Amino acid sequence: MFGMMKNSLFGNTEETEYKLLSSEIKDGVSFEVRRYDGAKYAVVSSEGRTFDQVTGELVRKLLMYIGGSNEQAVAMGTAAPIIVTVYPRNDGVLSRRLVVAIRIPTSYQQEPPTPSATPPSPRQFGGFAAESEYRAEALRLTRTLGETAPFQRKQYFCCSYDPPLKPYGRRNEVWFLQEEP
Repeated sequence: MFGMMKNSLFGNTEETEYKLLSSEIKDGVSFEVRRYDGAKYAVVSSEGRTFDQVTGELVRKLLMYIGGSNEQAVAMGTAAPIIVTVYPRNDGVLSRRLVVAIRIPTSYQQEPPTPSATPPSPRQFGGFAAESEYRAEALRLTRTLGETAPFQRKQYFCCSYDPPLKPYGRRNEVWFLQEEP
């Protein structure tokens, strides 16, 4: 646990690189279109509990893994963002299925440390984001892009770039996957 906290507070955070394809403003809402290269991620998932009930627990498991709770006891540093994949129902409410991921830092991409015997089971906005904030931002972006925009509607990604103990100036994003032409 101490390794996770030390890593989060004092470690370097490696932000995932991307290619900016466009930056747009439509109806007063700004958004970007980006392309990310493939990479290895540490992933945990949950079914049956709500976003707000389980997200913190899943994020802690990932932070413990990259903070040194792995077979090699290697603290890898921190990568951002932490990505939560959500699956909204037709009414916009999130289903009780979540997948949380964090990118393995670059220096460990070729050979990530082995998980221990108990493995870790965009639109930008600030603050401590919970389910209601992510849903509101996703709805805002959906309305801005319009019904004919070529993006996937069965899932979207809730991303946080900051360690859990950062009290202000937080960066969060909602990502939609663009449909392939």
